[in-house]
Amino acid sequence: MNAGSLARLFVLSAIWGGSFLLIRVGAPALGPVPLMEARVVLAALFLAAVGMWWRRPLMWRAHWRHYLILGLFNSALPFLLFGFAAMALPASIMSILNATSALWGALIAALWYSAPLSARTLSGLALGVAGVTLLVGFDSVAMQPGAGLAIAASLGAAFCYALASNYAKSAPTVEPFANAHGSMWAASLLMAPVLPFVATPAPPGVGIAATVVALGVVCSGVAYLLYFRLIGDIGPAPALTVTFLIPLFGVLWGWLFLDEAVGWHTLIGAAVVVVGTALVTGFSPRMLATVKREPCRHG
Repeated sequence: MNAGSLARLFVLSAIWGGSFLLIRVGAPALGPVPLMEARVVLAALFLAAVGMWWRRPLMWRAHWRHYLILGLFNSALPFLLFGFAAMALPASIMSILNATSALWGALIAALWYSAPLSARTLSGLALGVAGVTLLVGFDSVAMQPGAGLAIAASLGAAFCYALASNYAKSAPTVEPFANAHGSMWAASLLMAPVLPFVATPAPPGVGIAATVVALGVVCSGVAYLLYFRLIGDIGPAPALTVTFLIPLFGVLWGWLFLDEAVGWHTLIGAAVVVVGTALVTGFSPRMLATVKREPCRHG
């Protein structure tokens, strides 16, 4: 991994870790559905502009079913579930629970492909469960009204990401940029029918409007471009190391900007979840240890 790829990895982790901070700010102000609809629409418009600049056709007619499935499980459902969770949970806890997507992914893959789980994977799953239990069992927030449903929603969002990941492995071959672009338009369409049934939010102030734009353009549009650049540069497996860094930034941003309490259970629970995830995904520190200064392979 060269220095440029390592820098992009940390920037992407910081952006996706920051998305939980923005959701925590935006959801109580606008409501989960309007916030997430605005997020995917802005992301879709941004990616459409990039696609026109790069001359990347979407080929909607050929792949619309694929985009709808991906948009449902990789964007619409998890975004809404995290939006609901943000009404009760701190950004730090949501970012840590998001890391369980790799644990869910291992279980789904075992069922999907009828593959036995190795001792390493089982150990990782056990650690993941222990980490989540430690995280929420000792946090006073978990005792507040509605916190249980919010925790379940966060785990459900991570489960949706795992479903989308396993589906993508057996789905029609579509270039990664088209997957991101098409799934955002699909998520926009899937969430739109819910809007008439939720309360209309008050016109947002400048701060909330900036939060929505950052969530849509930066945390979805720009983040996808960075992620696909990483996949092209270093491959999908090393790019997945972003999973381990997101909780670190999620906890950091929540502590810095929202004054969220970071107790011993938060740090230890996060560490146990990350170690469990590393065991499940087969992560090795050598993926990050080899840093070379090489010229960029893209213009």
